[in-house]
Amino acid sequence: MKSGGDKQLTFLNYAFGNVYADGKCGMVTRAENGNGDGGDAWADYQRSFAANESVDGKADSWNDPLRGNFNQLRKLKLANPQLKVLISLGGWTWSKNFGKFAATDAGRKAMVSSCIDLYIKGNLPAGENAGGQAAALGVFDGFDIDWEYPGGGGLPTNTVDPNDKQNYTLLMAEFRNQLNALSTANKRRYYLTAAIGSGVDKIRNTEPAAYSSYLDWINVMTYDFHGGWDAKGPTNFQSNLYRDPAAPVTGDQVYYTVDDAVKTLVNAGVPRAKINVGLPFYGRGWAGVAAGPKGDGLYQVATGPAKGTYEQGIEDYRILVKRSAKQFNSPVAKQLWTYDGNEFWSYDDPATIRGKLDYVRSQQLGGVFSWSLDGDDAQSTLLKTSAEVRLDAATAAQRRAAAAAAAKAKAAKK
Repeated sequence: MKSGGDKQLTFLNYAFGNVYADGKCGMVTRAENGNGDGGDAWADYQRSFAANESVDGKADSWNDPLRGNFNQLRKLKLANPQLKVLISLGGWTWSKNFGKFAATDAGRKAMVSSCIDLYIKGNLPAGENAGGQAAALGVFDGFDIDWEYPGGGGLPTNTVDPNDKQNYTLLMAEFRNQLNALSTANKRRYYLTAAIGSGVDKIRNTEPAAYSSYLDWINVMTYDFHGGWDAKGPTNFQSNLYRDPAAPVTGDQVYYTVDDAVKTLVNAGVPRAKINVGLPFYGRGWAGVAAGPKGDGLYQVATGPAKGTYEQGIEDYRILVKRSAKQFNSPVAKQLWTYDGNEFWSYDDPATIRGKLDYVRSQQLGGVFSWSLDGDDAQSTLLKTSAEVRLDAATAAQRRAAAAAAAKAKAAKK
């Protein structure tokens, strides 16, 4: 909040909530062992925040029924009346049980009902002197469904049903129907969105025109196109706007671009205004990268993923921006990368983001979102840049020119 970045937010997704083996949303405190059954109720609503950690500078009391991150979200909303908060269900690690329980009408109804009871009605399990009936009422304004992925392509422990394609649509319909019923009763709007894979191989496993009719919008995860899981490379972009004919890709990977994801959805019948483009606040990288004929490390072999703060091959923007590596920009793919003779990193900076904002405006899309806020620097540079999506084209061009002039002046001083 010190940076003022919170004032730029309209919607905040809290990631993640889990659907457990009983087919219901729940709360547990259990370390994730790679089996998709973890949870952290302690962090969610049981942990006490000290005054110097809290959004409003006030410490939690030991007997407050709502503490932890949920209470901080509540305080953030009080300080920012424009802000809505959604609970994001699933993600890469916690999509295990979607396929199983979306497969039947009874399973869908029970899942959705349990999620509404827990997150919208705020009925949290009692524990650690916290929780209880309506303890989290008013914290969440809806759901973001991040099922990774219908039809497979996620973790090997995930359940996959042959009818995931149709069941995904039916699950969205069930969420919408139950939320609409609650809206009628409460006279309050509840939001329903989805985070989806941007690859054509993921999109074809769903019914975009059908399921989008139940959603307020779609958050298209237009990042992670390439990364250290291909340990030996070739190096490539993780969130490029357009195709590069020189890229060493074949098959579906040819279409791993922001532009191709958007066109695929539009051609499938999704309204442009319901499409949000994803902006990564982190980079993907390799180490032991050969310089190549141009000396820039692009599309070259590597010895493995680069070292990251939390895991190999990934690093936050706030760390990458401090590196002294030489920067390069692809005029074709519209993506930044750096190369220092050893490590190659691909990520978005403010200039890259502004290019994507221009694209969003030109395509008349809904907007942008990011993953994730903790990757930004202390000044909320990327978040504030992303908020420029609200500007008209002429004002955006002026802002972009001013930023370019400032960057040029800064470089000249060096």
